[in-house]
Amino acid sequence: MEHDVPSRPPLPGLFLAAGLAVLVSLAHASPVRSAGTAAAGKEGALRVIPLPEPKQRGSVSLEEAMAKRVSVRDFRPRALTREEIAQILWAAGGQTRPWGGRTVPSAGALYPLEIDIVTPDGVFRYRPDRHRLEQRAAGNVISNLAAAAYGQRCVARAPAVVVLSAVYERTRARYGSRAERYVHMEAGHAAQNIHLAAVALGLGSVAVGAFHDDGVHRALGLSREERPLYLIPVGEPAAGP
Repeated sequence: MEHDVPSRPPLPGLFLAAGLAVLVSLAHASPVRSAGTAAAGKEGALRVIPLPEPKQRGSVSLEEAMAKRVSVRDFRPRALTREEIAQILWAAGGQTRPWGGRTVPSAGALYPLEIDIVTPDGVFRYRPDRHRLEQRAAGNVISNLAAAAYGQRCVARAPAVVVLSAVYERTRARYGSRAERYVHMEAGHAAQNIHLAAVALGLGSVAVGAFHDDGVHRALGLSREERPLYLIPVGEPAAGP
């Protein structure tokens, strides 16, 4: 397929993105390739990983990042650095104000999105308020995630996949029937930030909306209230544009 077609109404991809840096070489250097998956528990974390402070000045302008952005489906096997991961996740929804403001607009500042990053080492949830990762599962979850995405190579071969999920009730409690629209708008904001941040880091990414919801839910161990919306494989492009 030329473009990975979403299985639900398209998410509006909208603006922003500062220079980025984020993290997928979580365990020293070599990625873990174990087939098993250790349950992480929906409440606790297997381990906590502090992230480097994000950069707010970069060498690539916003205009240049927009002009260079393309869908990248083939990646080199290199793991992302911790700095790259930190920058990408901060762009997706990092905190920018002491009172909790973030890099993306959110209806009523309710922030219904949850951001996970999946690597060969497991599943890690981003905590914007503390700018850190909390490991939720260990093992090669990417293979299960790729299966849920109908075997798409870009998911199976990516060194990292960012997953955006939503807890709709956070927004629905205030905005009722318009909540779904607002949540999808916010997912578009976050996703576009990720794509542009990847470009600024010399990385590539692609939007994936074709996946089996229940399969992604199981692979990541999401709570009953969370609904997966968007997969974004990220990595160093295998070849130049």
